[in-house]
Amino acid sequence: MRNGTNGTRRAALGCALLVPVMSLTACGGGSSHPLAADPYDAAGHVGVSAGGAPADSRPVDPEKAVEITAEGDNGQLTDVTVTDQRGRYLAGELAADGSRWRSTGPLAAGATYTVRVSTENRSGRPGRGTLTFDTATAAKARKLRVEFGPESGTYGVGQPVTAELSRAVKRPEERRLVEAALHVRSTPKVRGAWHWVDDKKLHYRPKDYWPTGAAITVESTLAGIKVRDGLYGARSQKLRLRTGDRVEAVADASSLQMTVSRNGEVVRTMPITTGKAGFRTRNGTKVVLGRESFVRMRSTSIGIGEGSPDFYDLPVYWATRLTWSGEYVHGAPWSSGSHGWANVSHGCTGMSTENARWFYNAVRPGDLVTHTNTEGTDMAPFGNGFGDWNLSWEKWLEGSALHAPAKNGGEHPEATRARLRPTL
Repeated sequence: MRNGTNGTRRAALGCALLVPVMSLTACGGGSSHPLAADPYDAAGHVGVSAGGAPADSRPVDPEKAVEITAEGDNGQLTDVTVTDQRGRYLAGELAADGSRWRSTGPLAAGATYTVRVSTENRSGRPGRGTLTFDTATAAKARKLRVEFGPESGTYGVGQPVTAELSRAVKRPEERRLVEAALHVRSTPKVRGAWHWVDDKKLHYRPKDYWPTGAAITVESTLAGIKVRDGLYGARSQKLRLRTGDRVEAVADASSLQMTVSRNGEVVRTMPITTGKAGFRTRNGTKVVLGRESFVRMRSTSIGIGEGSPDFYDLPVYWATRLTWSGEYVHGAPWSSGSHGWANVSHGCTGMSTENARWFYNAVRPGDLVTHTNTEGTDMAPFGNGFGDWNLSWEKWLEGSALHAPAKNGGEHPEATRARLRPTL
């Protein structure tokens, strides 16, 4: 532990509040203690300990709770705040009599904590003090790493943010801790939430699509935090994204037309063909995954061998990928007679080479393509691309460890605490 009375230590001196001096007189003519006296430096009158051992020059065991006590004639503690070097607050409780403060939240490993105390001595005089202490590193512990996606860059307004964990996190209390440390900030501000796809993957999306021209920052404050016995959070690289225009395409398998709009205005309508019987295109909203100017498409990739009448091996140009299983929007000159007339593809959305090239150049990853009236299965929310927008907001929140409604109705109490927790 270091306090402001020792100039060789790196802790700051207790900040003194300068208050004008006043004199008070009672009706009987006597005088009272000057309540507005300058606060004294309380740092030397406050003790910090962990697990019953004083927190001196040796780092504190992050597994232990920290206690801060008023010593000697210092009277009582009136306020205590504890933050680490990253601005994370350490939760704690102040005893009703002001004799001690005890941490209730987990300490981060390898961190430097600053303790700011307000006190009042037995004469009623206020004190202020600042102390610091270090916690030991978790060198032998396993690390929980977080990798955010997609890569930094500009995306469409439908692009979800992803978080890949290096180790599985299953228990509800561990998920709440991890989720609360994953921060997504957007300018303009949006309402959004994380959704646990599985034990190692989370997706984040707003309630509605991102605003156009938004600046998005994603970061983790999990470093040094104990997730469970033997597992601590590791540092993660911050992610910065931007959004472009709101580009949406609606492909109607009944009318066999695709309509593309930009920022709410229709910019092009094109005749198309979608999946035929047995190969119906998936219904629902998909997020553009990428673009490939040339792809060799072979039916063997979806289990159709050379002896089948449905076998194909084709050079495909201007292909915009919608699913990992191989659903694209692409040029299909071999079926030009069916564009706008019949659904004859094996699941992709085919169009003329000219229209496919236009579409390829008009969209970017994160833009939105919605298929309707295909008679196919619904696009899965996860596992085959980004079908996140096919979940209602209520269903999306059910996948959050912080924002899922409590069983008895209303917001989960951990969500309330997360919203109220100060962040820097």
